[in-house]
Amino acid sequence: MPKLNENYLNLKESYLFSEIAHRVNEYSNANPDKKIIRLGIGDVTRPLGAKVIEELHNGVDALASAETFKGYGPEQGYGFLRDAVVSYYKENGVSIEPEEVFVSDGAKSDTGNITDLFAKDNVILIPDPVYPVYVDTNIMNGRNITYMNANAENHFLPMPDKNIHADIIYICSPNNPTGAAYNHEQLKEWVDYALENNALILYDSAYECFITDETLPRSIFAIEGAKNCAIEFCSLSKTAGFTGTRCGYTIIPKALKFDAANGEQMSLNAMWNRRQTTKFNGVSYIVQKGAAAVFSKEGMAECKENIKYYQENAKIIAKELESKNIRYFGGVNSPYIWFECPNGMDSWEFFDYLLNNAQVVGTPGAGFGENGKNFFRLTSFGNRENTIEAMERIDKLL
Repeated sequence: MPKLNENYLNLKESYLFSEIAHRVNEYSNANPDKKIIRLGIGDVTRPLGAKVIEELHNGVDALASAETFKGYGPEQGYGFLRDAVVSYYKENGVSIEPEEVFVSDGAKSDTGNITDLFAKDNVILIPDPVYPVYVDTNIMNGRNITYMNANAENHFLPMPDKNIHADIIYICSPNNPTGAAYNHEQLKEWVDYALENNALILYDSAYECFITDETLPRSIFAIEGAKNCAIEFCSLSKTAGFTGTRCGYTIIPKALKFDAANGEQMSLNAMWNRRQTTKFNGVSYIVQKGAAAVFSKEGMAECKENIKYYQENAKIIAKELESKNIRYFGGVNSPYIWFECPNGMDSWEFFDYLLNNAQVVGTPGAGFGENGKNFFRLTSFGNRENTIEAMERIDKLL
């Protein structure tokens, strides 16, 4: 019989959002007359922009003609999209090269698959609470994880502890689930720590498009020295509503090199390129045509309109929490609002209370780690009418 990867036995019984779906479906089946408002999973509701749709159609049309047909594309992404990403970074004051851009089907895949590059015995440093994919993919690989406390006292922005050595550090800013965002000085501390420890930062920048404070960095590569110690993961899911279309990109600087046990220097850029060309056939031409349109002047303007819509939803949620004197984080430079569960409830208890009494679905903080057990996450990605109605229900309930 085959020997299985028994590290899977160390995982929680189900993925966080699978458990939420199970509970909601169970309630819905028992109460078919109840309207459920979902503000839990971070899925968008606004349609794709007109410019993106136009280019998606152009991509489809190209496949209908022998002269313009596209078969297998480059695993790293088409040049027109890699160049568009480079231009986008340049507009935000960061210089990268096209060969450092790898197009994928989303940040979730890349943050999980990047673990292929690293040995089992690395010391992994992950904040608690955190996006579950970081934790689960390392558990699947049998790695031990060291957690750093993110809590209300440090505004859910843990800083380096010089008494702790780490080889690989996960940072998400603006953060999922807490909405907290590191400033330039704080990120510089993390970069300096990584350089001093010869460590690597895996930086999830999926929500950079929600940053409104112009003093906050939108890329870790805005920090001096970061190209020698960081990989950045980005996504069009929230920037452009590509949650179903699926497209993201990962930036791996050519300067990222570490010594192997035999003394040979290995390039992470070259290793990831080798991994992708072996295990990945690239994102479809059609999707990449639409993705490139995101970075056009018209496309970006349309994306910003949708983001503005979600930001207004966040203000509506925050206003309700303020009226109830409930302490919350995020909602300004992030689409997520992270708040303390009222009346001393733990997060799963509050989840059931909210579902059963107000038919509103959020995300229990316990699903993101021990430090989230008394916190709850709502997203601003619902439509306006549902967001307002959900807050009216919560207002009556609390």
